[in-house]
Amino acid sequence: MWSSRLAAVVCAGALSACGFHLRGDASFPFSSVYVNAPTAKPFAQEMTRAIGAGRGAAVVDEAGTAEVVLAIPSVVDDKDVLSLSSGGSVREYALAKRVQFRLHDKNGNDWMPAGEIVVRRSYTFNETQVLARDLQEQRLLREMQTDAVQQIVRRLQSARKPT
Repeated sequence: MWSSRLAAVVCAGALSACGFHLRGDASFPFSSVYVNAPTAKPFAQEMTRAIGAGRGAAVVDEAGTAEVVLAIPSVVDDKDVLSLSSGGSVREYALAKRVQFRLHDKNGNDWMPAGEIVVRRSYTFNETQVLARDLQEQRLLREMQTDAVQQIVRRLQSARKPT
């Protein structure tokens, strides 16, 4: 009994000493943002939800009323063959999601440099389970989108007003 409590206290002390802490809610240095992603509506919707879940920034419907604009001009999904079997059939695929973004104000001043997020995943392919492969690929693409959104949210937290 005492040994398990002692172990818990030691673990808690070790974690706090190394600087570990939970991520928590995102807080942004701007008060309002407009998400401009005309070619990627599902990505824009998830981005809007993620920013709205944070603290300090409201997502608005018009660029003119926002303090900053998050421009997402390109969201591209790529799929490449990663490996082949000895018979020449596909064994593994590699998926990549590339998201370009830029955060600027009404005057075009950058709050942070334009950037690109690239998320990669791979999966094995079995020709006898084509339906399962399609479902797995769609699940991976959704997870990659969520990962890209979270990476952009973390970068938005470090944005700074131009001087």
